[in-house]
Amino acid sequence: MGEASNNMKIRITSLDNIREAAKAFLVGMGTSKVVAFYGKMGAGKTTFIKAICEELGVEDVITSPTFALVNEYTAGNGAPVYHFDFYRIKRLDEVYDMGYEDYFYGGNLCLLEWPELIEDILPDDAMRVSITEQEDGSRVIESL
Repeated sequence: MGEASNNMKIRITSLDNIREAAKAFLVGMGTSKVVAFYGKMGAGKTTFIKAICEELGVEDVITSPTFALVNEYTAGNGAPVYHFDFYRIKRLDEVYDMGYEDYFYGGNLCLLEWPELIEDILPDDAMRVSITEQEDGSRVIESL
């Protein structure tokens, strides 16, 4: 689990405090470079990743890379940030073909949506977090 806090739990009550939540998340993730976000469709994975990227100073347009598998953004410090969406992959071969090792082991931040589909190749030190929608519409982000 890298240096991340093993029991991180962050509540997002509304979009008004999502940047605050993203800031807390970045502190809580420590030195983790590969972060896998688990959550149902509509739980808010893309929205939260967008807030994290904004908090890192990304000025690119941040959208879910549903068809491209990966989008590359540039953080405020010039470092690349990779945003993956594995929702549409049919076979792990597609991920091998894209050269995932270069991303996952390249030392840059990788934010993953739908990691369930590539569980077998997630790095051992990947940080796993779930995003769950609560009955009141708030979201809870917690480390798994």
